[in-house]
Parts: sequence; C-alpha cells; structure tokens
Amino acid sequence: MSFRGFQKSVVRAPQQIKARFSIGEHTKDAVFIDSERRFQELESETKRLHDGSRKYSEAITGMLQHQIEFSKAMTEIYKPISGRVSDPDSLVVHGNPEGIRACEEYEAVVKDLQDTIAPELEMIESRIIRPSNELLDVLKVIRKTAVKRDHKQLDYDRRRTTLKKLQDKKEKTAKDEKAIWKAESDMETSTQEYNYFNDLLKEELPKLFGLEREFIQPLFQSFYYMQLNIFYTLHEKMQQCDIGYFNLNLDILEAFEEKRGDIQEQAEKLTIVRFKTSGRQKPPKYGQKPAALTAGSQPALLTEGPSTSSLASYESPVPPTSPDPAPAPAPAWKHNQQTQAEPSEKPPPPYSAVHSPNPSALAAAAAGKPKPPPPKPKPSRLAGASVAETVTALYDYSAQAEGDLSFRAGDVIEIVTKTNNENEWWTGKVNGKQGQFPGESLCAPA
Repeated sequence: MSFRGFQKSVVRAPQQIKARFSIGEHTKDAVFIDSERRFQELESETKRLHDGSRKYSEAITGMLQHQIEFSKAMTEIYKPISGRVSDPDSLVVHGNPEGIRACEEYEAVVKDLQDTIAPELEMIESRIIRPSNELLDVLKVIRKTAVKRDHKQLDYDRRRTTLKKLQDKKEKTAKDEKAIWKAESDMETSTQEYNYFNDLLKEELPKLFGLEREFIQPLFQSFYYMQLNIFYTLHEKMQQCDIGYFNLNLDILEAFEEKRGDIQEQAEKLTIVRFKTSGRQKPPKYGQKPAALTAGSQPALLTEGPSTSSLASYESPVPPTSPDPAPAPAPAWKHNQQTQAEPSEKPPPPYSAVHSPNPSALAAAAAGKPKPPPPKPKPSRLAGASVAETVTALYDYSAQAEGDLSFRAGDVIEIVTKTNNENEWWTGKVNGKQGQFPGESLCAPA
C-alpha cells in the first residue's frame, strides 16, 4: 500500500466503523447487494472446484503409488532370513518364492495401470484444474473492482454527511460558505465515481453469471467422463490380473482364512507374546493355575458347610488342652523364606445356611455351660509381619536396559516379586535401587 492509499484508509476508517455498526445514513442498492451475494458464491464454488479436482488427481496417483509400495513391503517380508544372526536355523533356506513372484507380478500390473491412467490424469490437469485456475484469476480482478466500489461508497456517504451538517447550520459565516462550496464540489466528484463503479458492476456481473453457466457445463461434463474412464480402466486392468497365487473363486474372508491357516494359534503360543513390558509373565486367564500357586489353603465356599473341627470350636468355645500339632514343613519351592507368625486366634467358621443348628438347642446349651474366658488381646501390628526373602548374587551383572538391576558378586538382593522358573526375570532391591534381574541363573539362596 502506498502512502496515499494509507492516508485514504485513515480518512475512511470512521465511516467504515459507522457502516459496520449501522450508525447514521448509508447508501444501499438492492440490485448490487444481490449481485454481490451471487458473486461470493461463484468465488467459493470455483475455489472448491479447483481444489477438489486437484485432490482427486493426487488421490488416484497416491493410491497407485501406495499399491506399489505395498507389494515391495510384502516382497521383503517373504524373502528368506537364512544366514542372519537372528535365524536359529541358518543353514536351511526359508522363504516363500510363490509369494515373492506374486508380489512382483502385482507390482508390474500396478505400474502398467499407472502408465495407462497417466494421460487421463493429465487431461484433468489441462481441462479442469487449469481452466478453473484461470477463472480464479479473472474473479480476483473483479473482486478488486468491487472493493474499489465499496471505497467510493464510503467516500460518497462521508461527504454527503459533511455537506448536510454544513447546510443545516442556521447562522453561516464566510468560512462556512467556503466549506459548503468545497463540500459540494467533493460531493459531485464522489457521486460520479460511485455511480460509475456501481453501475458497471450491476451491468457486468449478470453477464458474468451467464458466462459461468456456459463455462461450468462443459467443465463438469468433461470431469464426469474422465472420471468414468479412470474407473473403467482400473476395473478392466484388475479383472485381467491373473495371478495364480490368489484364489479368486473364494470369498474374500474364506480365502483369507485358507491362506492364514493356524498361524495365529502358533503365534499366540509363543512365550514372548504373553509378556508385559515389565518383563514378567502374565498370569493365565483360563485353565488351571500352577501347582505352586495352588499349594496354599483354598478359600471356603459360601454354601459349604462347616467342617467338624470348626463346628466343634463353634459349639465349645473353651480352648482345647491338647498340645498344638507340629507345623507342616514349608514347600520346596519357597527357599530361604521364614514362616510367618501365625495369629493367636482362629478365624471364625464360614457362614453356612445348610447345616444351621436349632436355635432352642443352642440357647439351652449356652445356659448350661459356664461363661467363656475373656478374649485374648489382639496381636500387635508387627506380630504377623514376614521377613523379606533374599538371595545372594553369584556373579557380577550390569544393567542391559532401562529398568534392570545392577549388582556385584556377593550382594544380598531383597526379592520383591519372583516366578517359579529360574530362567525368568525377577524384581528385587539392592543398595536402595529396585529393578529386574535374571533369576536363580545368577543368584543363589542367601
């Protein structure tokens, strides 16, 4: 913007604010307002036509390119991995030559299809995108004329208001008379300029709308036939695609299930797919639990009746005088783990609604028996606390990844979590740090 244009913008700013908030008198032309609305629609729709046709052409090109990249990726997957370090059977050649051949044939078909459709895409560029772009350039020039017409309207309204204020004065001085003469001259100039651009647009815009219909009709028809030709070519080429690797007589889902076979079941049997990110194995959702986990006491069912010992203790609250039985030996898999202190009181018997005794008999028995001794004091909080299990490191171990635990030979490691398999990873603490480390392969009971 030039300096003169900036000065005009500053002068027009107050009148622009008044026009935006409908303050004062403003010139309105219903015919031009309707033409302006239709012109805005023409601008937006032409822009959409230009962008949509370009996106369509790019989408077809991108689809074919992605198909080629897909076939290349499948070829790499089908290639054998023999001779690599990660191959456990490096001397045996594994691969899928039929799949590799099918991928190569498919890539050749798509490349041929890409070459066949290239002229059609070029026609979209020359007959749709380029003409719509030229129409956008024409509309930009017309938009500049419409903006200039709006500026002339602001000048016309502003000078008309100034002239009216001067003419409404009751007592006019010589200075006022001079200002009125200048305002009338400016008003005449503004009226001529405004009428010129306003009449020009009102006459020319309807002609543009008529030419628009003649422009859009062949443009849309050409795009329709070019699109139909592209779809027909794609369908014809893919129908002629005869690759023996694919069984086109089956349904898509049936062919997929036939090719896949039991691969999914075999993959789900691998141990690595059942591990969490922490390295610990997930507990089984279904089936029996390991014997080591079920060796403890089972919880009683809600409908299970009380056992003989629990019923006897319920009927006779006096503690027995027989000596306590010897404690059962600890399981073999729990090494270096001290037995937890047993609570001083036995738990109450489980609830049973099946073998409930007679209430009258219980009342008579309670009346004839002496009162039970007072309850024993509750054990302290630390009475039942268990001593942490520890193991001794046999070798030095340095952390290989984030979350591993490093230690030296002879360090005593406190076990946090562990599994029954000594080849798996455990979680422990040493020197105030917690992490994962190989199980009994590197450690022994403390």
